[in-house]
Amino acid sequence: MPRVLIIDDQKDVRAMVAIVLRVNHFEVVEAESGAAGLKAFADGPFDVAIVDIFLGDTSGVDVISSLRERAPALPVIAVSGMTTLDFMEQSPHLANVVCLQKPFRPNDLLQALRKAQSAAGDELPAAV
Repeated sequence: MPRVLIIDDQKDVRAMVAIVLRVNHFEVVEAESGAAGLKAFADGPFDVAIVDIFLGDTSGVDVISSLRERAPALPVIAVSGMTTLDFMEQSPHLANVVCLQKPFRPNDLLQALRKAQSAAGDELPAAV
């Protein structure tokens, strides 16, 4: 069962993403801040991370960079409701990050997961 880390400071967004993923046979760990997300990542392996770009305690871009320093091939989905995410391609740590604009539908999330896994050279289970 693929293990997904969700880092988002909005509880309702985390809950919606977690429900969609659990229904589709993912193991989910939720973090309400960048610091909590980095701690959770250090505590156990993950197959993919979903990171909000605008977190209350730090920049999601910084969180993604930290995750990628620890696991360069980690599939990452960056989400944002405030801006287009074109700037993501400007940093080597952010290469192959899949961007997803809020609000998004469950199917958009699942497609982004497949795209992120594909960019990292992995495949998700057929159930997705």
